[in-house]
Amino acid sequence: MVKKNTKKGKNAPATIARNKRATFEFRIEDKIEAGLELMGWEVKSIRMGKVTLQDCYVYIKNGEAFMHGCTVQPLNTASTHVVCDPIRTKKLLLKRTEIDKLAGLIERQGYTLVPLSMYWRKGAWVKVEIGLGKGKKDHDKRQDTKEREWKVEQARVMKKDKMNG
Repeated sequence: MVKKNTKKGKNAPATIARNKRATFEFRIEDKIEAGLELMGWEVKSIRMGKVTLQDCYVYIKNGEAFMHGCTVQPLNTASTHVVCDPIRTKKLLLKRTEIDKLAGLIERQGYTLVPLSMYWRKGAWVKVEIGLGKGKKDHDKRQDTKEREWKVEQARVMKKDKMNG
């Protein structure tokens, strides 16, 4: 099932899935919220949490944005007269100005669009948070890992000092 919402309030988003690999592979500079055009069986499967965002990316074609590689596993009770394609390309619902801006950044400056998370908005709408970023090199990934380990070590030392002092 979907993870419980930790934020308070009715309009706070409930996270369905996260792409943890995206922040490791890309340096995210901007985030955009987009709606999804889904079929009925996909919504039912997403409600049950049968979705993954790994190896997923966004591309723009003919002035429209599409998400490719998002896997939505059909339920066992899915209808027999509907063909369920688990890795169907899904159309993203964005405003024309947003699409034009993103297309310009992708073409001219070498940015990449990566889905970061999928969540419920207002209880009924499935939204995707898209990150606009550039790919990291191996040395960038190593540097981020060193910084993360250093922060953990600092926290460990501070906790030890508090307990002793």
